[in-house]
Amino acid sequence: MSHPAWQRTLEVGTAEQTHALAAGLGAELQAGDLLVLSGELGAGKTTFTQGLGEGLGVRAGIISPTFVLVRIHPNLPDGPRPGGPDLVHVDAYRLASASEIDDIDLENTMDSAVTVVEWGRGRVEHLSESRLEVELQRRLGSAQPSGTAPSGPAQPGTDVLDFDTDDADEPRTVVFRGFGPRWAEPPAALAGIPDLPATTETD
Repeated sequence: MSHPAWQRTLEVGTAEQTHALAAGLGAELQAGDLLVLSGELGAGKTTFTQGLGEGLGVRAGIISPTFVLVRIHPNLPDGPRPGGPDLVHVDAYRLASASEIDDIDLENTMDSAVTVVEWGRGRVEHLSESRLEVELQRRLGSAQPSGTAPSGPAQPGTDVLDFDTDDADEPRTVVFRGFGPRWAEPPAALAGIPDLPATTETD
């Protein structure tokens, strides 16, 4: 597998901070972007995707797509980004290989939507020459990483803020890695977070 162009690590203290961080990132995403989320159950993948959805301005109600594999959340014409891309949310946990990813025809929406794949490492890299990997880790007593997450809450009054019950409200480490020309530089949402040496990705 290829090496990331950069890697940044930060700590978030609550589910709301995880959501706010992702909302800031979502506001920068464009049609054709591929995000690969990894992390154990309860690490915050669903909460992070909900934040992305808010930043993208797509229909609320993002939940884990575990039992349907793929959910499409359309852009809202009266949302913050009218005319922006839809969100395609994929759970690849039960898919054993890249060929099984191909069977669900993500290529049909890749160019017109933002595609977020949970449990996608080792399965979706062939879909695009660029990808942003987001690894969420529950702290569980591990050493604190450098960097500080945005402390501002998500926008009030939005029904996107429906945290998954498996995403416990506890400190987490979030690692971002950029691959390919689209992510040659970190997004503005990660401004101010120390740049760490890029490392070889591991499963």
